[in-house]
Amino acid sequence: MELIYEGKAKRVYAKGDRLILVFKDEVTAFDGTRRDQAPAKGELAAELSALLFQHLRAVGVENHYVARAGPNALEVLRAEALPLEVIVRFKAYGSYLKRMPRVKPLQPFKRPIVEFHLKDDKLHDPLILPQDAVEGGVAAEEELSQMTEAAAKAAEALKTLYAAVNCDFIDVKFEFGRVGSRLLLIDEISGDTFRLLCNGEHLDKEYYRKTGDVVGLIQRYDKLLKITKEALTACYAATPKPL
Repeated sequence: MELIYEGKAKRVYAKGDRLILVFKDEVTAFDGTRRDQAPAKGELAAELSALLFQHLRAVGVENHYVARAGPNALEVLRAEALPLEVIVRFKAYGSYLKRMPRVKPLQPFKRPIVEFHLKDDKLHDPLILPQDAVEGGVAAEEELSQMTEAAAKAAEALKTLYAAVNCDFIDVKFEFGRVGSRLLLIDEISGDTFRLLCNGEHLDKEYYRKTGDVVGLIQRYDKLLKITKEALTACYAATPKPL
C-alpha cells in the first residue's frame, strides 16, 4: 500500500477507493512539541474509534468507518478532508477558559457550544467564524450547517453513552470530509479527541498534558476502552426490541 499521509497520531495508506488508517504507538501534546513513545496506544485508539464510529452510525451520524484492518488499523472510505476542527463543548475547559475567563472551570453551558477551528499546527488551530471558513474557501455555508448539526448530534450521543457509566463528557473535537456529494465524520474518536471525567479522573489525553506520564496514560486509555464497552452494553440492553 502507498503511504499518502503521516500525521502525529496516524499513518494513512491508499487502498483503492478506501484508506487504511494505522494508529501509532506515540502520544503528542502542545502541537507536537511534546512527544513520547506509547506502547499499545495505537491498538487502544483503533479499537475505541471503531466502537464509537459504529455507535454513531447506529444513532444516525454517517461516518467513514468500514471495518477493522488489523489490531491498530481501520479501513475507511477515502474522503477529501476539510482543514477544520469542529469542537463541541458541554462545559468550560481548556482553551475556552483562556478566551472567556469570566466563567468557572467545568461550568456547564446553557446549551452546547459548537466552534470551528482552522486545522493548522503552525497557527495553533485558531478559532474562526463560520464566515471566515466561507470567505477562505474552506467550506460552503451549507456544509458548515451540516457539520454543526452532525457534530452536535454526535457529541450528544457520546455524552449520553458515557452518562450510562456515570462519566462526565466535557468536550470533543471532530473532523469532516467529502465523499462525493456526502459530508462524513472522519479521522478518529478516542481519548486523543475528547475529554472525559470518571470519578474526577481524566481518561483522556488531558492526563498526559498535565503530567507527561505515558504509563499512566495507557492505563487510563485501557480503562476508557473497558468502560466504553460497558456503556455500549448498557445502552443496547436498554434499547427496546422491535416486535
